[in-house]
Amino acid sequence: MADIAIRNLVKTYPGTSEPATDNVSLDIADGEFMVLLGPSGCGKTTLLRMIAGLELPDSGSIAIGGRDVTYLPAHRRNLSMVFQSYAVFPHRTVRANIAFGLRMRKRPKAEIAEKVERVADMLRLTPYLDRYPAQLSGGQRQRVAVARAIAVDADVLLMDEPLSNLDALLRLDFRAELKRIVQDLGTTTVYVTHDQVEALSLSDRVAVMREGRIVQLGTPIEVYDSPADQFVGGFLGSPPMNFLTGTVSADGSEFRVRDQRVAVPGYLRAYSGRQVVLGVRAETIQVADTPTPGAVAADVVVVEPLGASVLLTVQLGDQELKVQAPPTFRTTPGSVVWLVLDPAAMRFYDPETTLALTTEDVVPA
Repeated sequence: MADIAIRNLVKTYPGTSEPATDNVSLDIADGEFMVLLGPSGCGKTTLLRMIAGLELPDSGSIAIGGRDVTYLPAHRRNLSMVFQSYAVFPHRTVRANIAFGLRMRKRPKAEIAEKVERVADMLRLTPYLDRYPAQLSGGQRQRVAVARAIAVDADVLLMDEPLSNLDALLRLDFRAELKRIVQDLGTTTVYVTHDQVEALSLSDRVAVMREGRIVQLGTPIEVYDSPADQFVGGFLGSPPMNFLTGTVSADGSEFRVRDQRVAVPGYLRAYSGRQVVLGVRAETIQVADTPTPGAVAADVVVVEPLGASVLLTVQLGDQELKVQAPPTFRTTPGSVVWLVLDPAAMRFYDPETTLALTTEDVVPA
């Protein structure tokens, strides 16, 4: 078993006033692909380095497979790691790079040769085994780094933004291949990224981090569809979630933005007469160029044809939002369009705390 149990990890770097990780706890199941997602400086790489043994926490604990490894040296944790900068040995061939960890573990030569061939075939590196890194493309060098990491059959595979140095097309191709490889291996994997597309497409679960804390933990669908707060909604998605500030009507049936009114889910009756923030994804909004029953009018500000869709920036009252229209939709800036918002896709947030509202949060006025 290679489950990971993280308890109350605190790490503050000298010369800083705020902790890099602030009382972080997280359970990662055996064989799970966990992604740590967040902006630069949120603590995700620090957390990964503490799991790896490259940083020591000020307090808290880390257990792998039930064994406390909090202060155990990195080489005794049976982990392997893929770095952002590839970190392959330039003076060694691809074959020697892949074999390096196995040789350090003093495996038999026949086993090393067999494992190198198998891993190279898995990552489509067989034609390049006798080449040096300088003779490879960036994508091929990253394959070598991954091959070296998985060849040793470690209990846990750690990855620190391994795709960030690749161009967009290579990233797309390698992302799918990486997911297939990790699924085939079944190795417990912790993956750090600031790229929300990588996080959603690769992970079994996502831990969204901000200012040293995990602010939401869940499956990709859970964190995308039901963000725990406005930060998560605004960080995930391209475009990010729209946020509109308005007031719930006295009878709780409508959300009002200036002279526009939107029907809302029944639970908003608990917030009647209060100001709230509506969160809605661009792709859940239906758009038409003629009046539609139940629709609200919005002024078109920007039109962006994207091939698979048309992204509109529209103004509703004094607030802007993004709307994802079908690729055949035609309009121009200055025109009026009509929007239909699906109550099932609406999320509401407290304007002060920015936290998601539910019926359990209701406090009598």
